[in-house]
Amino acid sequence: MEGLRIIPVTNIELVYSVTAVADEIWHDHFVPIIGEEQVDYMLEKFLSPEALVEQINSGYEYFLFSYEYTFAGFAGIHEKDGSLFLSKLYVHKDFRGKGIASHMFQKFIEICKMRNLDKIWLTCNRHNDNTLAIYDHLGFKKVREEVNDIGNGFVMDDYILEYEIEK
Repeated sequence: MEGLRIIPVTNIELVYSVTAVADEIWHDHFVPIIGEEQVDYMLEKFLSPEALVEQINSGYEYFLFSYEYTFAGFAGIHEKDGSLFLSKLYVHKDFRGKGIASHMFQKFIEICKMRNLDKIWLTCNRHNDNTLAIYDHLGFKKVREEVNDIGNGFVMDDYILEYEIEK
């Protein structure tokens, strides 16, 4: 995809860039869905520099997307039990509709094939209608619902979605 660079997050400066991009994307996209207080809590819990370093040290892989020299989003993946957990895939609103998410999804399929993984799975908030429609379009299937207590009085109310990798 012309203009897109995929940058593996391999140093603390890039970790801070992920945190900055996440802060902007999450406040724009998720405040209407789950509220600002929960967004702030989840950013600190899951996307702070300390949380990202801990995740990377435990096997997560993070990637920043640069589109025409501007950070346009990021993704986080983790290989688990013969499948690929797509922990995070976020594109900044200014770069949506350019095919970045679809391009990254194809990269994740390639990773699965190289690593002999049988599926990609993810969690998506049950009220995140636009994103759910995108995953449906990409071929993901809803396999179950899950509510997880994440502390501080907040829960993640999600669908679990799966995409089977063709062998």
